Amino acid sequence: MAKPQKRYVCQQCGSVSSKWAGQCADCGDWNTLVEDAGAVVTPFSARHNLQSGGRPILLSGLDTDIALPERLTTGIAELDRALGGGFVEGSATLIGGDPGIGKSTLLLQAAAKLALAGKSVAYVSGEEAADQVRLRARRLGLGTAPVQLAAATSVRDILTTFGGSAAPDLLIIDSIQTMHSDLIEGAPGTVSQVRASSGELIRFAKERGTAVVLVGHVTKDGSIAGPRVLEHMVDTVLAFEGERSHQYRILRAVKNRFGGTDEIGVFAMESEGLSEISNPSSLFLTSRDENVTGTVVFPALEGTRPVLVEVQALTVRLASGATPRRAVVGWDSGRLAMILAVLEARCGLAFATAEVYLNIAGGYRVTDPAADLAVAAALVSALSERPVPSDAIVFGEIALSGEVRPVAHGALRLKEAGKLGFGRALVPSAQSAEGGAVKLSGFKNLPRFVDYMLGR
Repeated sequence: MAKPQKRYVCQQCGSVSSKWAGQCADCGDWNTLVEDAGAVVTPFSARHNLQSGGRPILLSGLDTDIALPERLTTGIAELDRALGGGFVEGSATLIGGDPGIGKSTLLLQAAAKLALAGKSVAYVSGEEAADQVRLRARRLGLGTAPVQLAAATSVRDILTTFGGSAAPDLLIIDSIQTMHSDLIEGAPGTVSQVRASSGELIRFAKERGTAVVLVGHVTKDGSIAGPRVLEHMVDTVLAFEGERSHQYRILRAVKNRFGGTDEIGVFAMESEGLSEISNPSSLFLTSRDENVTGTVVFPALEGTRPVLVEVQALTVRLASGATPRRAVVGWDSGRLAMILAVLEARCGLAFATAEVYLNIAGGYRVTDPAADLAVAAALVSALSERPVPSDAIVFGEIALSGEVRPVAHGALRLKEAGKLGFGRALVPSAQSAEGGAVKLSGFKNLPRFVDYMLGR
């Protein structure tokens, strides 16, 4: 008799071990190895040749002229922007975010809009009863939308319901960690169950042309819970970001097979649900009626959308011999250390005896290298106590040599700044011809920029 091959799968990182241990050898977590029955291995199956016995598959040329899948536009412009134009027929989308961030609210609003537009939409919840979803919809003013609701956790029951009749245009599963497949053993939420359940739902989406949306839980470090292979299986991964202390939410495309991964959608959480923010710069800019030292406006770029954010810096002189502190919120701490080193080595500014605090206002996170010059301007302004003009924006990349290098889409950044009333810009000299209505001051290197800031 052939014996089933036992294996133990880590519920945290997905690594496989041939025997049980108290601690996972890969991620180091304790008591995370769970037995997962593997396939039966026989001498015949081990020697079996897979080059025969199957059925031939249909091949099509890359240049074949066929109709491309249509998109389901939700009517929520910010969601459609992050998706690249809407949900694609037959696609699988995974959306993750912290508890209470608004994932279910956003999907319920999108489902209601699509249903009111004449599309067939099904919302299956594994965490709430159908009456609870209906109560939430009425609170959001969506109680009249013809969305089909169900409370189920069995993947077999879900596919039996929609497989025998006309498949819906959009199927929302909230959430994938609550789904259970009876093909394998294990509790819902384990690595094997999440992988098997999502695999069956994705296969259904591809065969029936239904756009499937899976809601995913996140771990305490913010990554989507379950096996990492889940993110490889789906077509689109959306991350819903934001802080409960802030009103705004950012929907960011981490992976998108049908669009770019640099677009974002911005929402604000209100009593009636999530509302779109067409001008995100208004969220991240404070009142600038008077000049304040250490504050600079930087035009960040998210995909094709410029977002003006405020960079704030503070320096505190310490007594001789004390160890200075560097604290950063919303930017890379390593990048800050590099800017401080260039300012000290190339411009002669002394930050070694001062504590440095850097913050991006509004809780926004900046990864754009064009923020280098804005950070340098905020640091110089805080150190010298000379304010940057309130109607000026700053952007540019700084090299270790002290050179101020041009950045991409300078004209787009300047156009957005001009629409919001900014009249001047401090930019790399190579981009001094892109100003339009904004008056430009170009700088080739950082020492010249520092001299300008200090009025030399």
